Amino acid sequence: MIIDSRLTFEQAIEGTTATKEVIDEMALLDVRYYGLDGELHQGQIMVNKNVEKDTREIFDIILETRFPINKCVPLSVYGWSDDASMDDNNSSAFCYRVIAGTNKMSQHSFGYAIDINPRFNPMIYVDGRVLPQNGVYDKSRPGTLLEGSDIVKAFEGRGFLWRGRNRQKYDDLHHFDKLIES
Repeated sequence: MIIDSRLTFEQAIEGTTATKEVIDEMALLDVRYYGLDGELHQGQIMVNKNVEKDTREIFDIILETRFPINKCVPLSVYGWSDDASMDDNNSSAFCYRVIAGTNKMSQHSFGYAIDINPRFNPMIYVDGRVLPQNGVYDKSRPGTLLEGSDIVKAFEGRGFLWRGRNRQKYDDLHHFDKLIES
């Protein structure tokens, strides 16, 4: 098995600006998946403890169906740069940050959002812009999320919303989030 990430919890949160209360709600999960090379990989993803079970079950389905994941590494490896992580096609969750262009905290800030293969499943704006900039949505490429696919169903069946559906300003094809009632 190829190890993509083997961080301690302390290494995975190093440098975050998140509060202690937020950090105390996080769980660092070891996950297995088949990489784009067809080999078995182990990575890690940091999620909120409230979605830990869901995330484990989803990654079990990702493994069983051999849906390829480029890599899955905590954002501390990228100096908390969501852009650098997306450019590297890294699947991730926890990143304490605001939603781009706003002062509203992202669901990633609380470990309730998960991005899968963002270069293969980019954010596509109605004006044609694409993020990450090196992103290309090719429905025939392995690792691409599709309406009705096993992976989209796995997330939705556990209460996550896929933001890849036609929205007014953009489709965020790599992004799933779960709204939790307080």
